[in-house]
Order: sequence, then structure tokens, then C-alpha cells
Amino acid sequence: MSELIMLKLGGSLITDKTKPYTARPETIKRIAKEIKEAIDEKHQKLLIGHGGGSFPHQSATKYDTHKGIINAGSIKGIALVQNDAARLNRIVVDALIGAGINAVSIQPSSSAISENSRIKTWDTKPIERYLELGIVPVPYGDVDLDEKQGCCILSTEEILTFLAQKLGSKKIILAGKTEGVLTGDGKLIPKITEKNFNEIKAHLKGSDGADATGGMIHKVERMLEFAKHGITSEIINGTKDGYIKRALLGETSLGTKIK
Repeated sequence: MSELIMLKLGGSLITDKTKPYTARPETIKRIAKEIKEAIDEKHQKLLIGHGGGSFPHQSATKYDTHKGIINAGSIKGIALVQNDAARLNRIVVDALIGAGINAVSIQPSSSAISENSRIKTWDTKPIERYLELGIVPVPYGDVDLDEKQGCCILSTEEILTFLAQKLGSKKIILAGKTEGVLTGDGKLIPKITEKNFNEIKAHLKGSDGADATGGMIHKVERMLEFAKHGITSEIINGTKDGYIKRALLGETSLGTKIK
């Protein structure tokens, strides 16, 4: 069995973030096909996470769920965000199964506990067992119970980097809508390290549409934090045919590498 790879499908890739509750079914179907081909070719050991896009971010923004339990409406917000996130996850898992992948939904809000929006505890034994059986676990950006602020939004980056450390993965692929991290004039930044991050930080912008997880800056900062633990990540353009498959099969330099 090959090494465990973490793949994130960005919310802007699999949904239209400018239109509430609007998935991109053809894109999701095409990505599922690429993933299946990579698994068949390399017997890939894989965990797939995905963002919420135009699904949970709507309710999260309306109820300020990322700020915690702050008023009477916060409790309703938790329920709505959890339901919205789960709805998109079923669409993704259904497409993966339709492509011939044995995938199972993993719901962070029912099993993880956070502190200040960072995962504090999570019993990952079921995930480990699924991986041993050759099943692909599919967690997703979700609301979570938080010991400090009552509730929080767990970004997919937080979920994948926590699981990468817990499960021993050293590689995370983040597939979005851009070539990677771009300069102000649209040029690709091929590599980001702790040394050059401050120089290029001004070029990083938030995601399009409502985003309760902090956009591109959040993604890069989180990946740099875990690069200190030997985890290499790469941001690639998932809208390009074949890119996700090529990245899963080990091709590098498809986007921006963070290490």
C-alpha cells in the first residue's frame, strides 16, 4: 500500500460560492472519475476532505457561528450549519460511490471537540480502520463544539492537518479554482516557505463569496504551520482536466508547493 495522501476539494471548486446551495455536479463527477483512476493505477491510500462552499457558509455567516455561542440564535445556527455541511457531503460521497470508490462520510461535528477553533480531541480509530479496509474516509468542513467559545467552524485545512499528524500522512493536496497562489499580476508563486511568506503575503486574497474560514491566507498559514512537522502541501487548479489525478500519482510542480 502506498503512503496516505490527504486530498482537499475546495468549496469554490465543487460549488458555486456566489449562489446559495449550488453544487457543481459535473465537476464533482469528473473529479470522482480522476480519483478512481488514480486509485486503480497506484493502489492509492487516500483520505478526501472538502470545503463547504455555498452550503454551510451561508448559515455560518448569518449566525456568526465562527464567533461561538454569542446569542440566542447561535444554537439554531449550529443546527443549520451542521445540516448544510452534511447535505453537500452526501452529494460528494454519492459521486465517489458512483465512480466506483468505496467512500464513507466522516462527520467531524459528531466526533471531534475543539478549543479556540482548533481540534483538541478526536478518536480516529474508525477512520484508521476504514483505511485498513481500503475504504476512503470523507470528512468535511463542519461546525464543531468548542470548549472555549461554545462552537466554532472547523475548516477543512484544520481537519486534514490534524488527521495528517494523527495518521502519519506527509502530503496534502489542495485542489481549488486557481493555478495555486498568485501574485498581484497573476503570476504563479511556485513555492512558499516560512522564509518568503512575509514577502508574498500581500498577494494573498480571501476566497470569492462568503467564507467563514479565512480564505487563501488561512490556507497558507495553516499549511506552513504543519510544514514544520514534515507535511508538504500543494495548491493546484482542480478545474483543469487531469490535474487531480496527476497530483495523486505523484507529479509535482502543478501549482504552489508549501513546505
